Formats: sequence, structure tokens, C-alpha cells
Amino acid sequence: MWRGLYTAAAGMIQETQRTDVISNNLANVNTNGFKRDVAISEEFEPMLIRRINDKDMRNDVTSFQCFSIGGQPPIVGTLGLGSEIAEVATDRSQGTFETTGNPYDVAIAGNGYLEVQTPQGVRYTRDGAMIRSATGQLQNMRGQAILGTNGQPIMIPANATDVVINENGQILARVPGQDAHQQLGQLALVDFADRRALLKQGDNLYYPQQGAQPQPATGTIEQGVLERSNSNVVEEMVQLINNYRIYEAGSKAVTTQDGMLDKSVNDVGRLG
Repeated sequence: MWRGLYTAAAGMIQETQRTDVISNNLANVNTNGFKRDVAISEEFEPMLIRRINDKDMRNDVTSFQCFSIGGQPPIVGTLGLGSEIAEVATDRSQGTFETTGNPYDVAIAGNGYLEVQTPQGVRYTRDGAMIRSATGQLQNMRGQAILGTNGQPIMIPANATDVVINENGQILARVPGQDAHQQLGQLALVDFADRRALLKQGDNLYYPQQGAQPQPATGTIEQGVLERSNSNVVEEMVQLINNYRIYEAGSKAVTTQDGMLDKSVNDVGRLG
């Protein structure tokens, strides 16, 4: 009974963690470039159960037809000991594009990340919502500088007009006194050989694990659009409801086990 109690409790803990993951997906359904997470379960090693109270294994009917091998008590079966969340994996599938008309908004079609300068160092994001600051620096919505291929913030003059960001991330604009578009910089678009080396930091940013090095990305830049979150409200709500039912079943199992323990202690174990 103790094993059943712990197994059910382990399942409830697992579903609580899964609920946190699903809730975070729902909270970020409108976050640009957000990638949903998936909680992956792992089962504990099951226990092999044998009968241990047979007085004479040779005369026990359960030892017939090789149920008892080498004098060992007969095998009853296996007992599951519950499971846990082994990993929270990120679904990096492409989100849908939404046209904004803002020349500083970009979306990455395919693989790749933009580089962002933060107080913790260079971080990476799929969020292409950008603005030109009062000083002319190209920044994200949190005021952090978007970096160019030279590793420096990109500056856009106040008198620049007709800003164009091409598929390679080159930023072109008309400057007074010049007939043609002038290149002001180029967005750093990078990727990683193993994308699992990128971990979520928060604020829609990723940081690389130690030793992971960026490399040129194969994706392209789309101007005037933003990538939406790849979380689907309906799918996440269905999973949340299903998760609640599983948690509820675990709760009832704990209550049942507790009642059986109460009976065994207060009734079965009572001396006449």
C-alpha cells in the first residue's frame, strides 16, 4: 500500500509540472517568435514481484509448468513505481507570419536567430519586433541593441528614409545627398549545429550552453511581418483538461490508498 501511495503521489507531482509547462505555453500564445515547450515523461524502473509465502515450492500448484525456476518463488508480474518529468523539450517548428507593415519588423523564414546585446552578454531570439531609438540605435521592445554581423549595434540616421531590409538581413535606406539606397548595416542571423544547446533564459531570449558556437543560418529575413507563437490555444487547452483529469485520478488513488492504510492500522491490526 505504501508503494501505491508513493506511485500515485509521483504521478500527481509529474502532472503538476506538466501543468506549469502548458500554462506557460498558453501565457505566451501572443508572444512573437515564442516556441512552445513539451514535458517528456520517463517511467521509473518497474519492480519484479514474486510470491514469498509458499511453504513448499515443490508442492505448490503455481510451480507447475516452469512458473518456479531454480527454486525461486513464482513470478507474479511487475509493479510500476510511477514516473517523472525527464526533460522539458522545446518545439522549434515555424510559427505563422502576421503582416504588420512596420519596416523595422522582421520574421525569420526557416532556421536562425537574431543576436541581442544584454547585460548578461549576447543572447538570441526569434522575436523580430524592432524599433529605432531616439539615439538611432536599432533595438528590441525592451531597449536592448540588435547586433549586426560586425558584432556592434546597428545605427540608423534620423534623416534615413525608405528603409529596406532584404532577405540577407542587409539594412538599406535613402540618405539625403545620395541617389541610391545606402547600406547601414546587416542583421546577424546565426544558428547552432545542435539547437538543443540553446536554452530559454526568459524575456523571449535564449542563451547557449558552454562550448556552443554560433554559425551562419540558412534562414532568410522577411520585412514587415512578425512570426507568431507556435502555441495553439485549442490544443493547449485540450492538453490542460486532459492533464487535470489525470491529476484528479492520481488524487483519488492517493485517497483510496490512504483509506486502505487507515483500515489496516485501525481495524485489521486491532487486537481482539
